[in-house]
Amino acid sequence: MTAAMRLGVLGSPIAHSRSPRIHAAAYAALGLDWRYDAIRCGAAGLGAFLRGRDAHWRGFSLTMPLKEEAHRLADALDPVATESGVVNTLHRLPDGGWFGSNTDVAGLARALGQAGLDATRTVVLGAGATAVSAILAARTLGAERVAVLARRPRAVEELLDRFGGTSAPEMTGAPLGDASAVRAAASSATLVVSTLPGPAGREIPLPDGLAAAPLFDVAYDPWPSPLAGRWRAAGGVAHAGLEMLVEQALIQVRLFLHGDAEAPLADEAGVLAAMRRAAR
Repeated sequence: MTAAMRLGVLGSPIAHSRSPRIHAAAYAALGLDWRYDAIRCGAAGLGAFLRGRDAHWRGFSLTMPLKEEAHRLADALDPVATESGVVNTLHRLPDGGWFGSNTDVAGLARALGQAGLDATRTVVLGAGATAVSAILAARTLGAERVAVLARRPRAVEELLDRFGGTSAPEMTGAPLGDASAVRAAASSATLVVSTLPGPAGREIPLPDGLAAAPLFDVAYDPWPSPLAGRWRAAGGVAHAGLEMLVEQALIQVRLFLHGDAEAPLADEAGVLAAMRRAAR
């Protein structure tokens, strides 16, 4: 496993990704001559792309719009990927197949914990693949209530149908256009996690009081994001998603190196510090 290996981050668009510099820093710190590239790939081409990779390709990070398609294509799944329906990491199995993992949930939970944020009553903005991971991360941190607010009412309903039957956290949701429901969610929020694409933050309504809760915006480039800028202008505190990117990447490195998300790296603290420096 110390021989040169190929890895990459797949998505479309992908040129903006900081994953190559973050992963490169990790492998350099570990003394590995591994190459990690950003590769543009759409959902329709993912299957053919994976079938065309030889044994030198160790694994991939997946970003928009590939996370659900990667879940469908994976030959085996970890429990979080199974529950979430989302795969953001593929690593090669000994038989040449692909094992799908979701490192977003643990990465976001770790980032929220590092920032000292209280997930007791979490508002999630958005209803896509990353919103699913945000719901599960809030649950990991002991959330009592999660409110999902998104532009697409049907997407909100699907998330409530999917997660609302569990005993905890209590799930509620509403379209962002429903002013009274949004105000009700805002009135008791301890944390807001935005999973919206950066440009969407320019347009969504911000009800009075929502910015009283700290914002964790998974967007990080550019920073401050449009939503974070509005949050701060309203007197609130906004955290960038860069720490989530680094924390989930650390778990990916464990998977690529050991095939085990729980197996720590040699001098993991030093590797993580190098990854954080590269991210910034």
